[in-house]
Amino acid sequence: MLKIRDLHVNYGGIKALKGININVPDGKIITLIGGNGAGKSTTLRAAVGLVKLSGGSILYDNNDLTGIKTKDIVSKGLVLVPEGRRVFANLTIHENLVLGAYARKDKLEIERDREKVLMLFPRLKERLKQKAGTLSGGEQQMLAVGRAIMTKPKLLMMDEPSLGLAPLIVKNIFEIIQNINKLGVTILLIEQNAKAALEIADYGYVMETGNIVMEGPGRELLNNEDVKKAYLGIA
Repeated sequence: MLKIRDLHVNYGGIKALKGININVPDGKIITLIGGNGAGKSTTLRAAVGLVKLSGGSILYDNNDLTGIKTKDIVSKGLVLVPEGRRVFANLTIHENLVLGAYARKDKLEIERDREKVLMLFPRLKERLKQKAGTLSGGEQQMLAVGRAIMTKPKLLMMDEPSLGLAPLIVKNIFEIIQNINKLGVTILLIEQNAKAALEIADYGYVMETGNIVMEGPGRELLNNEDVKKAYLGIA
């Protein structure tokens, strides 16, 4: 579904990505793990056209995304849930969800997807008229994911969905990611909570300073001694 080939991104004189290759097959959960500054967020931002490529290509359903505007990439079904949630604080939950479907015309399908979101996130259903800015961090993350689902994604890219959340909410978020995947949505997930990400991922990539240094099935990486020492806190 998504093929990243020899991807280079430079920020001035800084080489953020140094020729990485990533495959995201249809229907799978793929994760990128690594420390701060590894290039994970840059990879996702490059995929949706928010960062200019210095070299390489990004193919989505065998179409080259180079030079395509972000809004047109989103309309093709490639959607990013950015780090930090970024909900519209002064709008209600309902209004945030409606905005997620701004580019769609299929009113019946929009309503079905809205019901699907509220089924996934019953806590949102209870407070549709509440301003998003008054929600807890976990609820805002749920709303950010729900708003993304309203765009009708084929591939949902998520940047640190568990960041800053309480452990119980983190567990809930990862269960929801698996449920979204079961609905037929492919997932590309960035997470500093490497253990939780690798436990649900079909395949994972380990990034360090703009390079892919290791890759393999999620469970295999979870049991790798180097990964345990560097990212799981196990000596």
